[in-house]
Amino acid sequence: MQKHKIYTRHSKVMPEYRLQIHKIKECVRKVLSLEKVNMPCEVSVLIADDVTVRNINLSYRGIDKTTDVLSFPMLEFSPPGWIEPGSNAVDPETGLTPLGEIVLSASIVRLQAKEYGHCVEQETAYLIVHSVLHLLGYDHVDEADGKRLMREKEKHIMSEMGYRI
Repeated sequence: MQKHKIYTRHSKVMPEYRLQIHKIKECVRKVLSLEKVNMPCEVSVLIADDVTVRNINLSYRGIDKTTDVLSFPMLEFSPPGWIEPGSNAVDPETGLTPLGEIVLSASIVRLQAKEYGHCVEQETAYLIVHSVLHLLGYDHVDEADGKRLMREKEKHIMSEMGYRI
């Protein structure tokens, strides 16, 4: 079976703010594994500076401020969680199912890690877990049940990776 493809890159991030790409890829793969995503998929992760994140947030959400992470799912899962979407969701050129894109603010990751009293690696892992769950249709905005389910998933996955939240 072909493995998942995770495209990860930095954009306009100063060297001292760069995040560990191999750890980000490990986190994405762990979430996909625990969510039983067996179909070969692709996820794109952009690690950017605050100006880039702010511009993307304004362009796509109409919110003129930076944020820690943005998720742009390519598929809609209802109910949330992995349900094999079928062959029509597979990109015929790559043989992969595109799940979506994650945009992460390198500087906010560092600020929040300090604020919450844990390491940058843990904050990065949490935001990646949170975002991949969004790509799989989980949400925390509209209903209490959705928020509770997403939080339970985050805790379980973070625990499986050796972190406590």
